[in-house]
Formats: sequence, structure tokens, C-alpha cells
Amino acid sequence: MGLRCKDIVSIRDLGKEEIQLVLELAKDYVDVAKGHKNSDNLKGTILSALFIEPSTRTRLSFESAINRLGGKYLDISGPEGSSLVKGESLADTIRMAACYSDIIVLRHPQEGAARMASLFSEKPVINAGDGAGQHPTQTLLDLFTIQEACGSIEGKEIVLMGDLKYGRTVHSLSFALALFGAKVSFLAPPELQMPEEVVDHLGDIGVKPRVFTKIDDIIPEADILYVTRIQKERFPDENEYLRVAESYQITLETLTNAKKDMKILHPLPRNLEIHPDVDSTDHALYFKQAFNGVPVRMALLKLLSEVEK
Repeated sequence: MGLRCKDIVSIRDLGKEEIQLVLELAKDYVDVAKGHKNSDNLKGTILSALFIEPSTRTRLSFESAINRLGGKYLDISGPEGSSLVKGESLADTIRMAACYSDIIVLRHPQEGAARMASLFSEKPVINAGDGAGQHPTQTLLDLFTIQEACGSIEGKEIVLMGDLKYGRTVHSLSFALALFGAKVSFLAPPELQMPEEVVDHLGDIGVKPRVFTKIDDIIPEADILYVTRIQKERFPDENEYLRVAESYQITLETLTNAKKDMKILHPLPRNLEIHPDVDSTDHALYFKQAFNGVPVRMALLKLLSEVEK
């Protein structure tokens, strides 16, 4: 079983066995990602990265992943770095990128852009985030981090907290967690709760998440607390943002009743939702989580470019 030339637009494009394949291979690449070992597994492979929306961790981790495996990286950062600023369609930009490279990574502010891009490319397209839609490689690294921290995902109490309405990372992650048998809970203000279509899809696969609005009601049970920032740029109305900003924050006091081995994840960047004092506790796992993007994306790139035997 392989993933050669497969588009990765949504985490639903991957079956459970395919996800496990990525996670297992990622373990082999941790030392390569740290620079402790060398690898030329992707020598001759060219990756085009079209980051039409700003990014730090996702863009740099893809660049690090392809470079450490001996491949090459072509970069477009922002629409001003391409002919999109001249009025070229995204479809034509994708066609051109497919001419020059073997794999395309696209981040775009418009939901559905990655799926559309996959229709115009003969090369595999990886969605690096499309508006408030999907972010499948973030989901893969989140699963890898949880699995490494807890030993397994099945049966663990995973609490998704913060902006669940506009947060694309939790849209993808909730489905994957359910697929792996985790217990999923949603913690958010009523106006930022998970969209109905996501909840309905979880119901279709037999999962009914618990819903909370108060941190103290669920934190003692959590094995993983997955925190997201309140995303001002996703709000159509600034007044709506101002009403909920800073409403949910993790502090040392918040963690008083948490399990000793409970871990906190965050897709980053963060604002005020996790106090800096938490960084030095054993609960904080978000910086290691960010590093895990490199070996996981290495594994995915290798599987997408692997020659079938």
C-alpha cells in the first residue's frame, strides 16, 4: 500500500491504514529532522510551495523536510510573489507549478482552493490550509504528537478548546480522532462551537462529542487539551471577535486540577490563550508538536513520491 501521486486536500482523503503508514514512517525520520542523520530519500524531487496566505511553521517545516531529504524547494510567498497579482487565475498558476515540480503545497485564504487546485494539476497537491476549511498535514502531526505522548490515541479524552467555529485545524482533527477511537469533547463559547456539519459527520461515524463552555467542567478528565487561538482574521464582524477575545485562557491556576500527565497542544501561533508561565511545565507540548511537523511532512512527501514496486 502506498500514497504515490495522491492529493491530500482533506484528512478524509486518507484511510486509517494510510494515516498509520505516515505516522510509522515519521518515527524513522525524527533523527533526520533533527539533523542527527543524513538522507537523500528525495534527491531529484522538486516541491513547489505556494503560500498565498501567510505561514511560519507550515512553510518552514515543508522547506526543512524537503531539504533534509535531499530535494529542492520552489517558493512563492504571498500573491505579490506570483502572477496572481497580475490577474492570473489560480488554475493557471497551479498548471505552471505542475510543469516545474513533482509535488505542490498550497496555502490559500479561500476555502475550497486546494480542492480546485487538485483538478488542474497532474502532480499531487497537498493542502497546507484553505481558509476555515481543512489542514490535513497539521492533523497528521497532531496525531503523531498525541500518539507519542500517550502511547495510543484510542480511548483517550481529547478536549478541543477555543475557536472551534473558524479553526480549520480542529475541523480536520476531530474527524481523525474519532477515526482512531478517541473520546472527543468540545470546549468553547456558544458562538464559537464546532460547526454543525462537522458534528453531523462525526455522528455519521457513530461519535457524539460532549460539549462544554466552562474549562473547570472538563479539564480534570483531559488527557490532551488542544488549545486554539481566537482568530480575529476569520471573523466577519470585529465586534463578534471582541466579545469573545481573551475569554478562554490557560494559566497555572487553570491547571491545578489537571492530571499530572495531561499534555497541552496548540497549532500555533498563540496570542493570550496560554500564559507563558505554562511553557515551563511538564504539560506544555506545543513546541515539540511544532517540530513534529518536519518528520511527519518528510514521511508524507516520501510516500507521495515513492515509486511503486
